[in-house]
Amino acid sequence: MTAQVVEPVVVDAPTETREISGLRATTAQLIRRPLFLIAAAWVAFVLISAFRPGWFTGYDPYATDPASAMLPPGADHLFGTDIYGRDLWSRVLHGSALTIRATLIALGIAGVAGLGLGIVSGFFAGLTDSILMRFVDVLLAIPGLLLALSIVTALGYGTLPVAVAVGVGIVPGFARTTRAEVLRVKTLPYVEAARAGGASWARVLLRHILPNAWGPVAVLAVLDAGVAIIAIASLSFLGFGAAPPAAEWGTLIADGRNYLITSWWLSLLPGVFVALLVLSLNHLSKTFQELSR
Repeated sequence: MTAQVVEPVVVDAPTETREISGLRATTAQLIRRPLFLIAAAWVAFVLISAFRPGWFTGYDPYATDPASAMLPPGADHLFGTDIYGRDLWSRVLHGSALTIRATLIALGIAGVAGLGLGIVSGFFAGLTDSILMRFVDVLLAIPGLLLALSIVTALGYGTLPVAVAVGVGIVPGFARTTRAEVLRVKTLPYVEAARAGGASWARVLLRHILPNAWGPVAVLAVLDAGVAIIAIASLSFLGFGAAPPAAEWGTLIADGRNYLITSWWLSLLPGVFVALLVLSLNHLSKTFQELSR
């Protein structure tokens, strides 16, 4: 009588277990990247200081002190003082709130409009796709800053009009990326299996297509955050932002451009602050893109 060999039954790990394992692996990879940690720490600091500037400075950003005007950076004034004796470090931190809020509004507008256009275009395809993408092509043909200038001129000056103008300017990127991902995911086997199983198109869209198309869009959102900050600061530099004495980053850089030889810190230090934030966001975006491949 021949003995039967019983093969062990391999049971797949639950989905939640695999997700937790993947998250731990991704976290371990991020921890081994010192530049990523530095960039993430700087972005976190700017975000916290934007909403809690009093944690990092005790100076009033609007209090003038003519006796302390044009002081260079030092222990008492980290970024020096401006022509009215106001602490520049305090003004940069308090100005973070205006710029960061405008950036979040711009990303919200671009995300909602861009995702909507991309989903409808990629999901329905055909004539709908052609019409919507031609509209997006028209927006792409106009330089982003020029489009933002046109919109903010029509809406009026201020932080909110600037945010709306910048948000409209970055909508095409979100729309194009979302459309490409929806078209890619829509043809995958598990989507066809879901349809064959009787799932409606609405269920397939919400349960299968959108969750699996979100990754590249999220990476683009981080990248476009830096683009939005540069655009908002540029419009503020040109005088379209909040009215003085509001301390927007672009306004601070513009205020010191006439004193670059005698008081270089007035424009340079706020500019370096903004540049480090944009470079950090770009590095975070690049890292997330590498890990998602």
